Amino acid sequence: MDCLGWDVPVINRKCEIDQFDTVGTTYIISANENGEHEASIRLIPSTRPHMLAELFSHFCPGGVPVGPTIWETTRLCLPQRHGAERRRQLRNILISAMVDFALARGITCLTGIIPEPFRKEVLAMGWSAEPLGPAMHVHGSLVGAFAAHIRPDTPARLRWTGIYVDTQSQVQL
Repeated sequence: MDCLGWDVPVINRKCEIDQFDTVGTTYIISANENGEHEASIRLIPSTRPHMLAELFSHFCPGGVPVGPTIWETTRLCLPQRHGAERRRQLRNILISAMVDFALARGITCLTGIIPEPFRKEVLAMGWSAEPLGPAMHVHGSLVGAFAAHIRPDTPARLRWTGIYVDTQSQVQL
């Protein structure tokens, strides 16, 4: 079970794998100097089966955004062992790398479903972002869907709020 009480299959007590981990799935991973996992995030093209469309479409009363330039971001992994400050740094590294990945591939929108407190943070990071519907209760926690629009000025807008960092040497795509 993950932190929201969702039953997520785990392989060898290390890797979470589900039906959305397919050949089209991309993981952005931050590793330490020994090559060990520090943090990661998953990206799935919305033209393939993805969580928002398959499991949580009711979070999007106006419809789930789908198209060749729309990808879903899920499975943000920021292990507690790092402490709050390092987790924030890793979050910023992953978001920055995700924006770079999107810009390099013509992705114009990232969607996702996350706990409401984090969704409020995501919506206020400086990029053009919006809720896709109201937050709803899932296993006793408020959860909501969002869309973040990726444009050429997104790195600058995220830099203004201290989110965007240079990721060239910090992540593996």
